[in-house]
Amino acid sequence: MRFKDIELRSLFPRSIRYGANVFLLTIFLLGILVIINALSARHNIRFDLTKTKRYTLSPQSVKVLQGLKEEVKAIAFYREGEAARKGAEDLLEQYAYLSKRFKYKFIDPDRHPGKAKKYEITSYGIVVVECGGKEEKVFDLTEESFTNAIIRATREGRKIIYFLQGHGEHALDDVQRSGYSLVKRTIEDQNYKVKTLLLLREKGVPQDAAVLVIGGPQKDLLPLEIEDIKKYVERGGKLLIMADPYSGQNLRRFLDGYGLHLVDDVIIDKLSRVLSGDYLTPVVSLYENHPITGNFRDASFFPVAQSITIDREPPGGIEVASLAKTGPQSWGELDRERLEKGEATFEEGRDKEGPLIVAAVSTKRVEAKGGKGKKARIVLFGDSDFITNTYFGISGNGDLFLNAVSWLAEEEDLIAIRPKPPNITPIILSPSQVRWVFWLAVVILPGAVILAGVFILARRRWRR
Repeated sequence: MRFKDIELRSLFPRSIRYGANVFLLTIFLLGILVIINALSARHNIRFDLTKTKRYTLSPQSVKVLQGLKEEVKAIAFYREGEAARKGAEDLLEQYAYLSKRFKYKFIDPDRHPGKAKKYEITSYGIVVVECGGKEEKVFDLTEESFTNAIIRATREGRKIIYFLQGHGEHALDDVQRSGYSLVKRTIEDQNYKVKTLLLLREKGVPQDAAVLVIGGPQKDLLPLEIEDIKKYVERGGKLLIMADPYSGQNLRRFLDGYGLHLVDDVIIDKLSRVLSGDYLTPVVSLYENHPITGNFRDASFFPVAQSITIDREPPGGIEVASLAKTGPQSWGELDRERLEKGEATFEEGRDKEGPLIVAAVSTKRVEAKGGKGKKARIVLFGDSDFITNTYFGISGNGDLFLNAVSWLAEEEDLIAIRPKPPNITPIILSPSQVRWVFWLAVVILPGAVILAGVFILARRRWRR
């Protein structure tokens, strides 16, 4: 062995041996990298380590992608090197990662004017969603707008949601604090048509009504209107009622017939700290296991709400269930006079102690045309203000309402937590902090590096 070692050393100088070792080691490392790259390309896994989950899609976007039945293409018209293009690529890549039926590509409209003309692109940053011959354009690319565009492009037709009017209900075109303009816009984004309904001018609820919404009537409904609504429900209609405290008796009697009862009280929640701690805005975080609230975790808030009770043994063919309850520290105040004076206190034996039901459902199996069974559905909320323009975007209010609409419209695949605007927390510095950052980054740290270099150079020369 010693002879062979000596022979090898004489045949191959040290430099050649070291060079061969480096070459073989490099080839070995490159081989490992190629294998890792090949495996990651076919079996890639993503982890979002950001605090705000910036690179994680909402449950609704995931649900929509998993429910795709045909291929969806997105064409993003951005210029090469455009600042917003990187963010668009990150977002579209998340969609492509979750569904093999989603494809996307970028086109520079300046280099491909023919493509831009074909899709009628007039500005940069527009994304076109294509599916089965349908096209939807997204002008302001966010997760919410893009998921809604996919919903619109992949669904046939548009169901109609009617909002009852004529009794002081919240107006759909009202952009003020108490209006429902935000509700209307959001429902339309979910591929529904929204119309108003004045029952006194119509011969009953229209046949094309997917859902009828009664949003906070200030006056009681007339017996004739109640009769029309009852006929609608009895033919398998879907009804969403949001009733404020001290609602009309006709509406209460109608609900009694379906196992739902509005209590003549106002819910007090002394621990509520919503909007400057108003104890008339109970916090709701207890949800039942129902398709509307099954995976619901966000708290919701009901300003000036009344409680609901449900029949333990409802009339034949009717099933009732609670959806959401207030906390155990709340109670239902029955003394209206003391409440108006601001002197509400819990009276044991009279007031009802929490948890209190603020949302409930009732279903009834009815006979439809052709002898086929059909289920009528009613969702009842003890408040109509929780989805006004002021409260719709707060925590889970909007999602809870939209989930109820999707369940009533038999669009259960849309029931989920919807995308929220990115939670960006800017760092705001005071003028003195800005000066400190400037001196530290521009003067002190570079100066320290320069001084260290000068010191080392001087020391070496001194040693020589």
